[in-house]
Amino acid sequence: MASPAPPTHGPGAQLSLPDLRDELLEEIFLRLPGPAALARASTVCASFHRVITERSFLRQFRKRHPPPLLGLVDEEGVFLPAQAPHPSAPLSRALVDAADFTYSFVPEPDTGTPKTWFPRDGRVLLEHSSRFVLKTVFTDLAVCDPLSRMYVLLPPIPEDMTIQEEHLLEFRPMLAPIREGKDEDDEDETSFKVICVARYRSKLASFVFSSTTGQWRIAASTSWSSLGTVEPSWKRMYRFNYFRGCFYWTDLWRDKLLVLDTGVMEFSTVAVLTGSHVQLRNQPGQRICMSIVVDGTEGALEMLTLAGDYGPTSFYLYHTTQKGNGESSIEWQLKNVMELPRRWLCSTMGATEGFLFLRCDRETLLDDSALGFLPEDNHVNFFSLEVKTFELKQVCMAKYHPNCVHSYFGFPVPTIIVETKPMNYNAG
Repeated sequence: MASPAPPTHGPGAQLSLPDLRDELLEEIFLRLPGPAALARASTVCASFHRVITERSFLRQFRKRHPPPLLGLVDEEGVFLPAQAPHPSAPLSRALVDAADFTYSFVPEPDTGTPKTWFPRDGRVLLEHSSRFVLKTVFTDLAVCDPLSRMYVLLPPIPEDMTIQEEHLLEFRPMLAPIREGKDEDDEDETSFKVICVARYRSKLASFVFSSTTGQWRIAASTSWSSLGTVEPSWKRMYRFNYFRGCFYWTDLWRDKLLVLDTGVMEFSTVAVLTGSHVQLRNQPGQRICMSIVVDGTEGALEMLTLAGDYGPTSFYLYHTTQKGNGESSIEWQLKNVMELPRRWLCSTMGATEGFLFLRCDRETLLDDSALGFLPEDNHVNFFSLEVKTFELKQVCMAKYHPNCVHSYFGFPVPTIIVETKPMNYNAG
């Protein structure tokens, strides 16, 4: 007599011993104190590594543990790891050993110099653009993961989408978050978006690439006049911040912010010179250096403004808030003032994930007859300031002076992208 068929794992069926073991391991790993402990656990054995690298587990872990700051990436793609005593220093050293921040695994075009724009979620957006042919910036973009060495080459933006009758003045590609505004349980973690902003003499345009469709589309286009302003005098689209689904540019005008809402893909402006900001601008003895939009509490739009005094060198951060999340009729209110260490020449380098990043050069002590600023050595120091607590921590020190750096947050396991070879995206 034949033996009865084993039961299938339908609804209500009992789990097998391996399934139960994996579930127990997941519950244990979810209770680890942070990404560093998870990274150590993943190296114990093949079974632990398999459970930890499952997408479903990583999705749950990210909900409980925000990604740690692992270091900074400069405009040439050089990774500056967090250094002791920063708590992420051990993870950063492990990342340096395992990742390829030379991006040698990404095919390079025949011409062009590689640049790095806006790392996010452990991925890096690379741009290869010619210094002499501006049009090429529309074509050579790639998204890669230095840890897993996976990459995707993006197709060029179709020429019929660009504004042919006007000369392109500035072009900035940006990597958008993979989980913004969606239910994380339903999101494909291999997906990503690249948003490019093109600045022309009379207008702005934005283009969006989706890894889901493999195609570009025109997302927004507006004239400067419809925004109630004039064309900016400076090319400063490279200085932007992102939080809660919006990109912010603070350096285009003296009295306004430019905002791109990625939820509805619309440009708008926010008035800056109201309330405390007017008093700050007119304060004697201080020079306004830079302003950065930061993620506020209870939905409020907030800014950190760096102001300096060079006799002797001293810098202050003014924390202001605007209730109502950007309504221009509401005035900016002073929330806090923080004095930075004296005799440090400071500048802001961006803000993301609830942190402001500062570059600080230590000043050499000069006698009374000497004027000006002289760095103490050839090193430059980078700090992070947690916006909620105003806790200042040194992230790392570099022996050269990069013009621009981007924060690198990530987990100790590779971010899956899509494929390890170029994807063939042909318009259908």
